[in-house]
Amino acid sequence: MVLLILGVALWWAAHLFKRLAPAQRAAMGDKGKGAIALALLVSVLLMIFGYRVADGAFFWGRHPATVGINNLLMLAALYFTSPGPKEGALFYKMRHPMLTGFLLWAVAHLLVNGDVPSFVLFGGLGLWAIVEIMVINRTEPGWTPPAKGSIGKDAMFAAISVLLLFVIGYIHTWLGYPTFG
Repeated sequence: MVLLILGVALWWAAHLFKRLAPAQRAAMGDKGKGAIALALLVSVLLMIFGYRVADGAFFWGRHPATVGINNLLMLAALYFTSPGPKEGALFYKMRHPMLTGFLLWAVAHLLVNGDVPSFVLFGGLGLWAIVEIMVINRTEPGWTPPAKGSIGKDAMFAAISVLLLFVIGYIHTWLGYPTFG
């Protein structure tokens, strides 16, 4: 469980560093981008390996209803993390579509994974998305939405999201985590 907690903590630290310590981040210059990217890579690896070996109490599991809700939330999460909301006509006024998509991803995974390691991983990352939204809103209060795009862009990114859902579902199934049924 220690690796998993370290991975989630490093993810938080790497993402919030720029906003909570802007002078220190600015002092790092362009080299800081590499350091942050390396920290994020290490955090993802720690989370993957930590989650695979973590053990904890089990409270609920997959159920046909939660699997269906999970897949619908994942479809929305994929759309919101795409360029669709900023380039389309439906959600262009949404300030944090990617973080919203990330939060939906976390909630979707908690619906079908009710064990302590999942609470740490998905709950920790979902909480990070909420904190990140609040910190961005506080540190950068002025925001102007992009120009309204087209419904065609919305449709294109929605179709790509459906395709990605099936590809990711196939990969999950191949890894031993069936996502459909």
